Amino acid sequence: MLPCYVLLDLETTGGNATVDRITEIAAVRVENGVEVARWSTLVNPGVRIPPFIQSLTGISDAMVATAPAFDEVARQLLDLLDGAVLVAHNVRFDHGFIVNELQRLERRLQIKTLCTVRLSRALYPQFKSHGLDAILARHGMQTLARHRAMGDVEVVLAWLDIARAELGSAALAQAAQHLLQGSASLPPQLETALHDIPDTPGVYLMYGEGPLPLYIGKSVTIRKRVLSHFQASARVAKEMRLVQEVRRVEWRETAGELGALLLESRLVKEMQPVLNRRLRSEKQLCAWRLADDPAARPLLELVRMDEVDASGLAQLYGVYRSKRQALESLRELADSNALCPQALGLESGKSACFACQIGRCRGVCDGRESPLVHHLRLQLALSAQRLQAWPYPGRVALREHDARSGRTDVHVFDQWCHLATVHDEGDMDSVLDSRRHAAPLAFDLDTYRLLLKRLQNAPRDSVVPLSDAAQSSAD
Repeated sequence: MLPCYVLLDLETTGGNATVDRITEIAAVRVENGVEVARWSTLVNPGVRIPPFIQSLTGISDAMVATAPAFDEVARQLLDLLDGAVLVAHNVRFDHGFIVNELQRLERRLQIKTLCTVRLSRALYPQFKSHGLDAILARHGMQTLARHRAMGDVEVVLAWLDIARAELGSAALAQAAQHLLQGSASLPPQLETALHDIPDTPGVYLMYGEGPLPLYIGKSVTIRKRVLSHFQASARVAKEMRLVQEVRRVEWRETAGELGALLLESRLVKEMQPVLNRRLRSEKQLCAWRLADDPAARPLLELVRMDEVDASGLAQLYGVYRSKRQALESLRELADSNALCPQALGLESGKSACFACQIGRCRGVCDGRESPLVHHLRLQLALSAQRLQAWPYPGRVALREHDARSGRTDVHVFDQWCHLATVHDEGDMDSVLDSRRHAAPLAFDLDTYRLLLKRLQNAPRDSVVPLSDAAQSSAD
């Protein structure tokens, strides 16, 4: 199948690699198609084994009481894995446990991995299930040691022999090499196994040596997006720097794209990754406020967005990242619409402006155009940049659900501000109540644009106005 691989299986106290521990290890090393080493051991996890796990595996607290701890067998395991590909059924599970155990010993594991679940899918696409029980059933195999480490290793070894006999050695080797191609493009110093990263919606954080992330991104398929960074490294300078510096990847799953976008925007503003230029905190956001009186001078006032009440957004035009950007935009608007720079506050003076003297202003500054008509033309020119009023009487909730993971997120908004995300609608009242004495949320341009687009395309029944009771509980 591969020139050198170690087929491994673990039994553990549970399914969470960060808190649960290993109770048994079994491994068989194969070189050039020949088994060269076989090893198994019970491991004292240092914690009690839950009754359900004891009944599933048959491994009891008494059995591991005198077994070596992981730190006593780590060297033997690493020697066995040296220079090999780690192969396991659902390798993400086994690899994650080994990595976490080694991290507790301040050691790293850099190894390519191959998942025999994925290999089974590639070789036998006509079948729906590819767990060990399904493989046993479809090939008429039997074992007396299911859910024991060496017993499960021997099941996979026997299945590989069957696949080789049914499909041929070339097909087996080709499929295995194809699955390894993704790993070939990974940075050699990357400590996180690609297979550990879920292919679900969410946000990923890429770290170097320091405590702050180099880059934060989002995707509806996190693993594929992370891999795409490494595959593009030869073509994009930023990706090349990322590949040279990245050491580990963390992730936070969401129920869908909206949740991923909201979380990405918040985390980038909070953590300020060096390679994220977009979505950074905007401390100088500003907008134009138009005077109601056509005779007012100047007609436009530049206001800071952090000083604006969200309910007054409909009186504002444009959002700019600096005063300079706002003035440049206004000059272009005046020039293209024959508006008066004096009336807009771009020039000082009491007589006809320079634009009027060269025929590029219709003369509101020297009485040839009425202030009312000029005001109406200015409103029309600004109309495309007008910020939208909040289209609901109060708070609303948008629900996202991921059928694959079963995760549900409920996002709560008011006046274009993201108030909270809850995973259980029963938590809604407590979250809103916690906002009762909180400071008003500042306007966030990215959230505004995201939500504006989302609400325009959202089915009417997907936006749920919150009840009066929920509203009053937070006011």
